[in-house]
Amino acid sequence: MKTQAPNVRFTHHSNTWYGRIRDSVDGIVRKSPSRFALFVFTALILLFTLLFSLPIATAGDTETPLHDAVFTAVSVICVTGLSTVDMATHWSAFGNALVVIGVNIGGMGVLTLASLMGLVISRRLGLRAKLMAASDSNPSRIHMGPVNEGQAVRLGEVGSLLLTVAISTLAIEAAVAMLLFPRMLIDGVPFGEALWQSIYYAAMAFTNTGFSPNAGGIGQFANDYWFLGALMVGVFLGSLGFPVLMTFARHWRTPRRWSVHVKLTLWTTTALMVIGMIFYIILEFDNPLTFGSLNAGDTIFQSLFMSVMTRSGGFATIDIADLHGSSLLLSDMLMFIGGGSASTAGGIKVTTLAVLFLAAFAEAQGKEQMEAFGRRIPSDILRLAVSVVLWGATTVAVSSILILHISKQALDVVLFDVISAFATVGLSTGLTAELPPEGVYVLAATMFMGRVGTVTLAAALAASQSRQLFKRPEERPIVG
Repeated sequence: MKTQAPNVRFTHHSNTWYGRIRDSVDGIVRKSPSRFALFVFTALILLFTLLFSLPIATAGDTETPLHDAVFTAVSVICVTGLSTVDMATHWSAFGNALVVIGVNIGGMGVLTLASLMGLVISRRLGLRAKLMAASDSNPSRIHMGPVNEGQAVRLGEVGSLLLTVAISTLAIEAAVAMLLFPRMLIDGVPFGEALWQSIYYAAMAFTNTGFSPNAGGIGQFANDYWFLGALMVGVFLGSLGFPVLMTFARHWRTPRRWSVHVKLTLWTTTALMVIGMIFYIILEFDNPLTFGSLNAGDTIFQSLFMSVMTRSGGFATIDIADLHGSSLLLSDMLMFIGGGSASTAGGIKVTTLAVLFLAAFAEAQGKEQMEAFGRRIPSDILRLAVSVVLWGATTVAVSSILILHISKQALDVVLFDVISAFATVGLSTGLTAELPPEGVYVLAATMFMGRVGTVTLAAALAASQSRQLFKRPEERPIVG
């Protein structure tokens, strides 16, 4: 009698190299999603440092020193825009392609990027991975305790968020490129060069990076308001954050369904843009090196452009070193605040500032709870906001002290470039390009700290949390 061999099908790949890698990644993600994200981010910087160090990445026979390669890799992956080399002439076509690819990868965000890689390897998006992706849009998820249902993105929406990240990035960059391309042709730029530069500028605008493929930056387009307007649109959309973009895509006709996060982001962003514009007009209208020779209409537009770009855009039509000291300080404040959460912008984020003001208003009115748009904001969000500001201020202070000691430059100049690095803005007074290698490494570390995010870093360092089951006696210190 013939016996038929059983039909055995292997569905589990744990015995294969691919399966072992997948299981290892799953184990790391389950143990500490934030540390895994930091690992991916650091690995990307090391990879791009290696690629930027290759001879094929540079134009001609020039070589890229290690500190310049490291700084460029960090600036690209952190979507900052600061550079120690001339980005328009130092890199070859391969190097420029690395820049465009790198800023798009970095623009996705640390945790979102790690989630996507975990999804590709594991072919599924588990609860831990969903928590990791959701925490990029709402860092409070990585803390223990109850979470308000009115958050920016719920766990069930993470798949949609990841899809929104990819689609919005490609769609908005393509739209901005289409706005820029015909304008460049009108300005006499050759067809092939105009196409490449349009794609390059679109990527730098949406990712809030600010690199320019032209040796003179965007100076040649300083009076082209169509070109500058398209850049502002790209920077503004990139600074809102992917949760806000997803809300627009779904509920743009029904603002009443927008979450508190979306409303706070839009109100605070708009207010800062207008306030910044007004102050630049007041402070720079009599400066002959900046806006002093412009008429009223041009001064308003250029001031608005400056206000938008200091919030993380990184483009400039003027020499930053020509600004008055008062304008430099105003720029420091706008850069430190930055853009929206889970966006391509840096800084402490506009919602952090909004929460601090809401707490101050509640205290002034004698209210125990913060409220906004008919909703109550829990006190743990205030503690998180204070932690973010304190850690950001500490990072800026330590970096400024080190750069001051290394460069021996004036405080206002050093503070501007340090905050620009921390908030991943990319504007510079010229100090960054003149720093010695040790100063370059300090600024690179500052960019890394600013982009990774204070909440993510704190969660990675404190992977294990313990729940305290008792309360100590209460005593109130004197404050103020």
